[in-house]
Amino acid sequence: MIFILHNSSFILSKRPVIAIDGPAGSGKSTVASALAERLGFAHIETGAMYRAAALAAHLNGLGPQDRQALADLCQKLPIELKQAESGQQRVLLGGEDVTEQLRSDEIARLASEISVLPEVREPLVRKQRDFAARGGVVMEGRDIQTIVLPDADLKVFLTASLEERAKRLLRDLAARGKAADLEEARQIIQDRDARDSTRAASPLRAADDAVVIDTTTLTVEEIVEKILGLLPGKA
Repeated sequence: MIFILHNSSFILSKRPVIAIDGPAGSGKSTVASALAERLGFAHIETGAMYRAAALAAHLNGLGPQDRQALADLCQKLPIELKQAESGQQRVLLGGEDVTEQLRSDEIARLASEISVLPEVREPLVRKQRDFAARGGVVMEGRDIQTIVLPDADLKVFLTASLEERAKRLLRDLAARGKAADLEEARQIIQDRDARDSTRAASPLRAADDAVVIDTTTLTVEEIVEKILGLLPGKA
């Protein structure tokens, strides 16, 4: 695999696949989006796929207890991921742009509940692999380098201190007009960490060959530069 540096961007003889994982608040989505933009790659936010599945479940009156119905739903879930001109990932469900609907607290809670079920994860993992098959992809989530794309060209695991991740969540909530304090944000992060790392299906962990980057004191640009420097064969 050959990478040629040209005008601060990469001309690729083969477009690789980059897998990025990490806990809530580690900077996955922001970094993956910025990295994909730098490389001219597609950015696949797998969390949005689980929220789309949750939205479809909600519209069909399904909950975590309806495991077989959820399995059937996810097997044929008509999800499309598209990049807007702004670079933002847009999520289409049955041809309809549902990106904004996925941001509601209700859908986020349901996504958290059903995403731990193998009946939901297995068909969505297959879809994620299909998205990555063409190459030129930065895919991020919580099990990308361990389960979804174990043969990815580059695996990165982002982390940060609990305090910093709580502060980032607090800023995100404020930007969405939601009131919270630092202690509440810290508890939300801790609960997510516990749920993600102890679930039976695809628990959150760094792959043995992943590069771990602590983002606590780094800017997005600094993290992106670190990852670009890790690309194999860069010349």
